[in-house]
Amino acid sequence: MILSTTDEIPNKEISEILGIARGSTVRARSVGRDFFAGLKNLVGGEISEYTQLQAESREQALDRMQKDGEKMGADAVINIRLTTSMVMQGCSEILAYGTAVKLSNY
Repeated sequence: MILSTTDEIPNKEISEILGIARGSTVRARSVGRDFFAGLKNLVGGEISEYTQLQAESREQALDRMQKDGEKMGADAVINIRLTTSMVMQGCSEILAYGTAVKLSNY
């Protein structure tokens, strides 16, 4: 399946729009990560524990969006966007969404 942030795919024609494909994950910080992040906060610099958590969350949301597109019979998901929101203190959702499409010349 083709995944793209653009609204078209080079050398392909969109033959059908199937709808919005979406995938999300909700993650919470853990005590262990918070402890090490607190130490890093004292000296400054990147908090790699949170960077890793966010990267894993993004990949999971994108994977779930792709699977949603596959269930719809899509050849591609275009115009992909990612957004995040805080669900509660220390807990956030990452949402990946895009337009599931069928392509001709695929």
